[in-house]
Amino acid sequence: MMSLPFYQRHHEHYDRAYRHKALSSTVSQYQKETKSKSAVYAQGSAAYARGSAAYRHSSAAGFSLDSSAAYSHGSSAYDLESAAYSYGSAAYDRSAAQSKRSAAYSLDSEALSTSSAAYSHASESVNKLAAAYRLGSEAYSLGLKNSNLMIEDQSYKMSPKAKRAKQSLISEDKENEALDYSVPIFTGREVNISGITDTEEERIKESAAYVAKRNLFATGEGVSVKKVAKTTSEEEHHEKKSRKVAIRESAERVAMKKTLEETQAFHKKLNQDKLLHPPEFIIEPRSHTIWEKENVRFNCSVAGWPEPRVTWYKNNVPIDVQAHPGKYIIQSRYGLHSLEITECEFDDTAQYHASALNVKGEVSVYASLVVKRYKGEIDASLLHARNLSLSPFAVTPHGYASRFEISFVDKFDVAFGREGETMSLGCTVVINPDIKRFKPDIEWYRNGVLITPSKWVQMQWSGERASLTLTHANKEDEGLYTLRVAMGEYYEEYSGYVFVRDADAEIPGAPGAPLDVQCLDANKDYVIVSWKQPAVDGGNPILGYFIDRCEVGTSHWTQCNENPVKFARFPVTGLIEGRSYIFRVRAVNKAGVSLPSRVSEPVAALDPADRARLRSHPSAPWTGQIIVTEEEPAEGVVPGPPTDLQVIEATKNYVVLSWKPPGQRGHEGIMYFVEKCVAGTEDWQRVNTEIPVKSPRFAVFDLSEGKSYCFRVRCCNSAGIGEPSEATEATVVDDKLDIPKAPGRIMPTRNTDTSVVVTWTEPPDAKELVGYYIESSVEGSGRWEPCNNNPVKGTRFICHGLTNGEKYIFRVRAVNAAGLSEFSQESEPIEVKAAIAAPSPPYDIVVLESVRDSMVLGWKQPEAIGGTEITGYYVNYREVIDGVPGKWKEANIKAVTERAYRIQNLKENMVYQFQVAAANLAGVGAPSKPSKPFKCEEWTIAVPGPPHDVKCTEVRKDSLVLLWKEPVYSGRSPIVGYYVDMKEAEAKEEHWRSVNEKPLQKKYLKIGGLTQGVSYVFRVRATNQAGVGKPSDVTDAVIAETRPGTKEVVVDVDDNGVISLNFECDQMSPDSKFIWSKNYEPIQDDPRLNIDTKGGKSKLAFKDLGEDDLGIYSCIVTDTDGVSSSYTIDEEEMKRLLALSHERQFPTIPLTSELAVEILEKGEVRFWLQAEKLSGNAKANFVFNDKEIFNGEKYKMKVDKNTGLVEMIMDKLEEKDEGTYTFQLQDGKATNQSSLVLIGDVFKKLRDEADFQRKEWHRKQGPHFVDKLGWEVTDECNVLLKCKVANIKKETHIVWYKDDREIMVDEEHDFKDGVCTLLISEFSKKDAGTYEVILKDDRGKDTSELQLKDTAFADLMNEVCRRIALSATDLKIQSTAEGIRLYSYVTYYVEDLRVGWVHNDTQIKFTDRMRTGVTGEQIWLQINEPTPQDKGRYIMELFDGSTTHKKAVDLSGQAFDEAFAEFQRLKQAAIAEKNRARVLGGLPDVVTIQEGKALNLSCTVWGDPTPEVSWLKNEKSFVSDANCILKFESGKNVSFSISTVSTQDSGKYSIVVKNKYGTETSDVTVSVYIPEEERESEQEKKQ
Repeated sequence: MMSLPFYQRHHEHYDRAYRHKALSSTVSQYQKETKSKSAVYAQGSAAYARGSAAYRHSSAAGFSLDSSAAYSHGSSAYDLESAAYSYGSAAYDRSAAQSKRSAAYSLDSEALSTSSAAYSHASESVNKLAAAYRLGSEAYSLGLKNSNLMIEDQSYKMSPKAKRAKQSLISEDKENEALDYSVPIFTGREVNISGITDTEEERIKESAAYVAKRNLFATGEGVSVKKVAKTTSEEEHHEKKSRKVAIRESAERVAMKKTLEETQAFHKKLNQDKLLHPPEFIIEPRSHTIWEKENVRFNCSVAGWPEPRVTWYKNNVPIDVQAHPGKYIIQSRYGLHSLEITECEFDDTAQYHASALNVKGEVSVYASLVVKRYKGEIDASLLHARNLSLSPFAVTPHGYASRFEISFVDKFDVAFGREGETMSLGCTVVINPDIKRFKPDIEWYRNGVLITPSKWVQMQWSGERASLTLTHANKEDEGLYTLRVAMGEYYEEYSGYVFVRDADAEIPGAPGAPLDVQCLDANKDYVIVSWKQPAVDGGNPILGYFIDRCEVGTSHWTQCNENPVKFARFPVTGLIEGRSYIFRVRAVNKAGVSLPSRVSEPVAALDPADRARLRSHPSAPWTGQIIVTEEEPAEGVVPGPPTDLQVIEATKNYVVLSWKPPGQRGHEGIMYFVEKCVAGTEDWQRVNTEIPVKSPRFAVFDLSEGKSYCFRVRCCNSAGIGEPSEATEATVVDDKLDIPKAPGRIMPTRNTDTSVVVTWTEPPDAKELVGYYIESSVEGSGRWEPCNNNPVKGTRFICHGLTNGEKYIFRVRAVNAAGLSEFSQESEPIEVKAAIAAPSPPYDIVVLESVRDSMVLGWKQPEAIGGTEITGYYVNYREVIDGVPGKWKEANIKAVTERAYRIQNLKENMVYQFQVAAANLAGVGAPSKPSKPFKCEEWTIAVPGPPHDVKCTEVRKDSLVLLWKEPVYSGRSPIVGYYVDMKEAEAKEEHWRSVNEKPLQKKYLKIGGLTQGVSYVFRVRATNQAGVGKPSDVTDAVIAETRPGTKEVVVDVDDNGVISLNFECDQMSPDSKFIWSKNYEPIQDDPRLNIDTKGGKSKLAFKDLGEDDLGIYSCIVTDTDGVSSSYTIDEEEMKRLLALSHERQFPTIPLTSELAVEILEKGEVRFWLQAEKLSGNAKANFVFNDKEIFNGEKYKMKVDKNTGLVEMIMDKLEEKDEGTYTFQLQDGKATNQSSLVLIGDVFKKLRDEADFQRKEWHRKQGPHFVDKLGWEVTDECNVLLKCKVANIKKETHIVWYKDDREIMVDEEHDFKDGVCTLLISEFSKKDAGTYEVILKDDRGKDTSELQLKDTAFADLMNEVCRRIALSATDLKIQSTAEGIRLYSYVTYYVEDLRVGWVHNDTQIKFTDRMRTGVTGEQIWLQINEPTPQDKGRYIMELFDGSTTHKKAVDLSGQAFDEAFAEFQRLKQAAIAEKNRARVLGGLPDVVTIQEGKALNLSCTVWGDPTPEVSWLKNEKSFVSDANCILKFESGKNVSFSISTVSTQDSGKYSIVVKNKYGTETSDVTVSVYIPEEERESEQEKKQ
């Protein structure tokens, strides 16, 4: 039966290769222990000793069971006869069928024939190695059934051990240190782990070799979870039982051998034609678990006819021996097939299988290999099986572990914060392989101490990112933070420093807050509070500290000391037993008190020594109080004296005493009185006179500084006060702990471009150092800043956050509880810049060309160049013969600067390996790993080889430039171009895509269209006539981003016309260089170019820019993080630069304005031009008709150098001034001129304008018009004539004229607004004419005339009409007795406003029935006797002479119906009104008549039909009589006559006419009077 792999026996495994339901693994583990002179396993017993002796004896005899076990675990010396294997196979098969009795044997042995003498003669080293494996295997087998193991987890603390997690097992002997193995985790691809396929059938096939092991574990026997004692008799029983099993199985092997021999003899007699049968594995390869650098061999025996052909596979991929010479050795002899793997590496962990094939079929068998990686202190080379046997005694406590690739992405950097802020640290963790069921352990450490979550610290793990958040940062949080990610037994770490500065002080100049407040030695009523001093004292020495306390559950803080204490420890007394307290500390200087420190952890006031005698339980958890109940007191016993009294701390302020309770004290609780006396006297005084103390600790205050005191203590209880203890030695009241001296030998060294490493020596005679504070200062500034705010231990510290390029000095001071030392001496100044180191190894070595006796290698630049430029490379090579590498030889003595090198004088058809080392100023770095083996042979392929040295430069957020070198091997025809491929870094291989469709002729390409923040990789392929060759090595992943501070190449043309390209870099190291290239080929001694570099700036100047200089100019700065840029000069850019160069070489003064002329207000003529800029040395010459003119009476010249204005003024132009005027400028070597030609009509026009302006100026000296007379139409459609005047005074008059006739104005204008107006209402044709206005006073007069005739009048009328049309209201509908009227109102109407009407889009033709007109301001359309045909939309069109204005109304539907109904009603009303009865006239209103006269009244009435006529007198009916005659004749004439009137006839008479249409009444008042003479005579008669 085949044994299980070590890792499956060790613990339950979750890999798919072993997770079939029928194959549950059971946890088991070896135990080991070491002693000073021997090393055995945890189950080491007499059986082990006897088994070991039996092994040595049987090894000499040539055969034993133990040697068989050794073979099964360690043998690599398979050199056996075929018959022996056949015999062993049968024994193996029978052994596999055994029950639990043979299970132990099947775990550790395989059948081996007695004829295996060849094995007994194996090398001594192999025997030793086998013995090493047997020691563990045998003890495990013998003790499996009854021995019981218990595994205990162990928590870890950080230490400087190697990166393998530590696990320990509890051994039976507690005095010995427990050692262990660490189990490797089997790795492989996710889809096909270890090569096992996904089908159930194949998984069962892979697991078939372990069925017997499963049966053993499935019974549940032999394994338990308890630890029991194992006696010597039990061990002897297991030993005897194992020997019986061995004897029985030996007998079975003999019988099986005989059976096999008989079977073989029978088959030899058979006809071979009948022997055709498919392959069958007689002996299958077994799985192995080995250490790195060991060799391993898989063996199998296969039967079948014809003889099967055996092929070996690794993870289902055939193994190519030639591709890996010396790595794999495959042998086949006499039906025995073997695969040997030499010097196994971790990557060899895989599933291997052998496949046998003949004409009858194919069959495969599987085995697994696990390569464990050693994690210990010994040299890994000692583990090689051929050099030294592995002894279990050499195993370190760290054990062994397989490797997980754990990497950190998006890592946190050095962080800076301030107290009170929230800070967050985080890393993205990438683990390969990714085992979903196996989650990593995430741990955070601060200064090596494991951090646990609290209210101050929060931790998160998202499955990909680990983060830690400081919710309220304090200086206690400052330190080195380490993230540890553990996968099984392997872990990786990443660290970064966090700095926390003091919060801003509330009081300016106050010190920083103390930190790290802790409570020590807590007792019933006493606790010692300690803290660390702050680094910042606010500019004044710290005078001391105040300690505050607060009972848990309250918010009231109480100050514990009245006076500040300087010592950083203070005993706090007066606590209440059973209650919990928190403490804080404040620093004080002469400026004030600091902010309080972070509070301490809560501490309970309890006596630790009495906890065993106290029954305590928490109550009221929100108060933190602990209720203490003492035991019931027994009969009173006076306590004895305390013991072991001593002074544990003495300072200037207090002395702390400590003692032990007396042995004789009864069951009752005791208290203490403390006494003191001056040394040398016996004058004892009780210190605590009133209240005894409960704690065996006491702080004595109020002592005289410098005096010596002795102390003693008495115990007391209810029975009395006991005897005093022995007095202490004399104690001087003074600080026993001195302030440390200053550190020495401050030595700064370079680290990075923002940090410096500072080292120093510890101060002499330093005691109880807490740590050190480091300060830095920019040289010459005099200002010191703290580099840390939490004291650091050790004598080395990295100061971060410094400015690159600045020079700093440093100083250090030590800290202990007594205070801070003086500052050390200042260090020497050091400039902050990165240190240099040897480069890391190059990588990715490839062969670029191979011929018969030479090969060309290529490789990639080291990832870390060591902070300085790489000066060259050294290449080594060695021969590999039959898989065995030879000695390394140097290929080059002088370093090569290119990353491609041809190695000469090689042997044809010889296999070689190569390695490359890089060198810089710091030295030669480590060589690369040996390359793959390459065979030196003539390449005959037709296509080109791979391009090499592919790299990315000029990386920006959306583009980059890819460079490469042509293949060394071009194939059978010349290279015609290149193809560039790209993909995202995380994309799969099938996502490669070509950037260019047509082959490129150049060896560079700018690739655009990238996505910002995405990582890309690239490769290049060369092509010739035969086709496309192999791709180059893939570039390293490049993120598309424009880094902060990125600068570009800038073109410049200086004052001498020199054209240059300039590049600046602020990230240079001392060894950085600017490398200029043209078309990405380095420029070397080009006579057309001149390169000048100073500091961080480099200039490439063109001596004579021409077509030969066209191209792409790029600049790369070495020893930087890819700083590069380029500039393209094409034909268009060249022309622009040449024009600019000519301008700079032969400069002209640029002009803002050319020479111009203008007429000034008084008629003066001004010539002027303006330059962009003039210096103080500029001058101007003025030339007229080629003769220079000068400043004088006629010419006034001026040059303003500040504004660049040059001008010349002439009073007036005369005929002799006709000609050419020129201004000539000179400013240094720059010149310019501008001319103006004034001849002919140009000169005449200018002179006329000057004369006019002169007259205008004179006109404006009196009242004048600023704006001439004009008109505007007001909103009321009136015409307003207006003009603007100026220079008006009170006596100025204005007169208006029309057609030379003065217009009388009602009131005079006051000129307040400077505008004169004349309003013409309802303007019409009669208002046409010539209007004139005259301004005059004693200074003169001015006139303005306005012609309103013809066209001007028409324009004005058009505007009037437009305004009238705009004033039109919306059309309205009105019904009349004649029909329907549509109308609109305007402001007023003029005849020039033409009116038209449209009905349903048809112009209306006016008739008697349809007519239009204007009545006042109303424009109307009258529709007489409307009919339904008149329904529709009506539009009134008002034409103002240029524009038609429209108003519309809809006369249809309800609107028409309502209007028509109203028309009918009005029509009937009109008829009634026309035909009703009425009095047409003739009757007066009043008639006065003399009595006796005749009265005749008549009138005409009308009505249809003829009306009825009646009369009323005084509203009463009145009829005709003899005196009064009423007549109605011809239906219309009415008469009323009284022949003789009397006074009785006076009254109101009314005529009433009436017909069916109406009634009308007409009144007449008749007044009859008597003459005076008659009245008097009548009166006399009466008298």
